[in-house]
Amino acid sequence: MAILIESEEIIARSRDLTPTAPWPAGDERGMANAIGRGTWLRAAQHLAAPRAKCYELSHPISNTMPSSPFGKPLKFQARVTRGIKNSRHASNMEEILSGEPGAQGTHMDALGHFGELDASWDGNDPFPADRVKYYAGHGQAAVKPDPAGMLAKLGIDKAAPIITSAVLLDAQRFIADGKPLEAGYAVTASDISLMLAKQGLSKRGILPGDVLYVRTGWGVRWNDPDIEKVYYTQGPGLAYDAAHLAQEKGVVLVALDNPFTDAVRAGMLRGEAPIADDYPADLPFAVHHHLLTQAGIHQIQNAKLDELADDGVWTSCTIILPLRVQGGAGSPVRAVAIGVPQLEIT
Repeated sequence: MAILIESEEIIARSRDLTPTAPWPAGDERGMANAIGRGTWLRAAQHLAAPRAKCYELSHPISNTMPSSPFGKPLKFQARVTRGIKNSRHASNMEEILSGEPGAQGTHMDALGHFGELDASWDGNDPFPADRVKYYAGHGQAAVKPDPAGMLAKLGIDKAAPIITSAVLLDAQRFIADGKPLEAGYAVTASDISLMLAKQGLSKRGILPGDVLYVRTGWGVRWNDPDIEKVYYTQGPGLAYDAAHLAQEKGVVLVALDNPFTDAVRAGMLRGEAPIADDYPADLPFAVHHHLLTQAGIHQIQNAKLDELADDGVWTSCTIILPLRVQGGAGSPVRAVAIGVPQLEIT
């Protein structure tokens, strides 16, 4: 049974102080509008708790880490140590040679990262970018008036600093008996209810303004250097009904220790396997679609959740700060959680 760091009184007060959707017309922050006095009240309990520890939830960025097939690999080059004339100073720097920082490593998607068409595109005709719709009904002309330009709306620079309470659900421990979930396994809304019960969190539940972390165990395949090249070919993820549940609960961000957030069967990316069972046929990345374009929920790919889960830190204060890249579709993040280990004290 989890020891609740947030008292029932604090939870009740936080509910009264936390706004909920719908948000004003023209909104660009989505569910992160809920972050504020109510969520900070919950988060403060974890920061001040005896035995609280800080956990790194991001992988180190390197030239040899696994790379997304949907983005250019990120490559750094160091500059030589140099001096400043007529001084005793020395300095070291590096440059980015190539790649997409907002799409590699542990990164956060902007709400403008995904849009939708009113009908499936078959790939034969030019892509009808002018028909794309985004979160809150924003159209292509407003979000990305130049299809080759940066985002004018819904960019990562419009994202709120994510400083709030978080719930970690451990699917590896409680769904797969301690083993990583299989590639293609989709964590359902029922699985989420089961994990909440097994982790002693049914009464607290998932609260408006929470970040939802889900450990699938796929992170064990994040190897650096990435020699096997398996991590980004497949993976477990969320079911479509779990994405809807996240919206119903008012979650501000979803993060898994997997490459896609969506469930991807082996061979699916090559067209050799079907998409997840409960995904609409024309939405192979249905969780991306729903969280970003319908619910206004940010997501993180490649979260590092092993240490947090191994210590049983089921609830925490989490801090996630994306870079304010003007018009960016995503950003690398250094995410942390501060919470009390449960498995050491129960």
